[in-house]
Amino acid sequence: MSRLIQDGKLRRVVVTGIGLVTPFGIGREAAWDGAISGRSTSATITSFDSSECETHFACEVPGFEPTDFVERRAARRMDRFSQLAVAASRLALDDSGVEGTAPRDRIGVMIGSGIGGIETFYQQVVVCRDRGADRVSPLFIPMIIANMAAAQASMDLGFQGPLSCATTACASANHAIGDAFDQIRLGRADVMFAGGAEAAVTYVGIVGFNAMKALSTRNDDPGTASRPFDIGRDGFVMGEAGAVLVLEEKERAEARGADIICEMVGYGLSGDAHHITEPDPTGAGPANAMLMALADADLEPADIDYINAHGTSTPVGDPSEIRVIRRAFGDELAARTMVSSTKSMHGHCLGAAGALEGALTALSIKHGIVPPTINLNELDPDCAGVDHVINEARTATVDAALSNVFGFGGHNATLAFQRAGVR
Repeated sequence: MSRLIQDGKLRRVVVTGIGLVTPFGIGREAAWDGAISGRSTSATITSFDSSECETHFACEVPGFEPTDFVERRAARRMDRFSQLAVAASRLALDDSGVEGTAPRDRIGVMIGSGIGGIETFYQQVVVCRDRGADRVSPLFIPMIIANMAAAQASMDLGFQGPLSCATTACASANHAIGDAFDQIRLGRADVMFAGGAEAAVTYVGIVGFNAMKALSTRNDDPGTASRPFDIGRDGFVMGEAGAVLVLEEKERAEARGADIICEMVGYGLSGDAHHITEPDPTGAGPANAMLMALADADLEPADIDYINAHGTSTPVGDPSEIRVIRRAFGDELAARTMVSSTKSMHGHCLGAAGALEGALTALSIKHGIVPPTINLNELDPDCAGVDHVINEARTATVDAALSNVFGFGGHNATLAFQRAGVR
């Protein structure tokens, strides 16, 4: 029988490593400790002069030095988003212990990015305008294109298996992880490094989202600016990150004695076909993605203990997602399902958001602790109807969980995870 199928079934997939470069700090433990402590990472922007912007704060990665992970010459040939991806991939490799356990053509990389090299793009446009076309860097295009996060990680680690990049706005990382999940289930790879990378805390990134009126302008108190589901929310807080999960075929992971964090069991995706930025008010598209992930996982809504919400802290998006959950689960089940948005702490990392949030969801299953939504001081009545985990982490058994992301253009993607050994 083809290795695409084992005993007539798709192969099972587990998470065996996590690499995180996030506003909480560098490494899996820094991110997890920050999330369960309920620590905001939003602060005044340090990477550029934001005085001309409406918003002067963001969630930046502190203390990141690309040369801690790659040689100086290599680092200079990458935009920051690729540097974050390579660093996260190296951390994931170390965390997984998978090095040398599989042929390199059986290990693949799928890392999404919503925007790609926006800072390099801006810098080189300025060079072209001010100094002339002949002064534009020959690396301009290879540094800005969104696939280079995955490409650079693949080249750095020497992996020759399936290689791809999802570019679906805020849904990019979930699509990358879901597609990587399928590569293993179908037998095209044994191990996949999957996630997202984004570095849009830049002058043009901030002014662009300010022009859309999407960002919070709570400049007098950045630490409380990201407040999903709170009645006083006024927009999201930009974040940046590189986040990579190591997905591995279950039997080989068990055979090598891997530390299994959890099992990945389902993936759902859909489109709104509605508007370039606003969610479909009916909630049909995201609800279909959630139900598809559940069906793929052979789970029912009643099996889900926790949902890591997209929860961006925008006036329209937050109540829309609660309607989506209630539509997919029904009011009775939704009311007793734990929900939180970790974006309240690490901001909205755009194309990397799903990977960071997927990692925190996996760790919530592993450790039996649900990270909170912080800054939720007065629940918007339009966001009621679920069991919000408010301001403090909650100790709870999490046997199964979902992680939602919804992107501009109507891209919806949901990942389903389950505690290892449940079935």
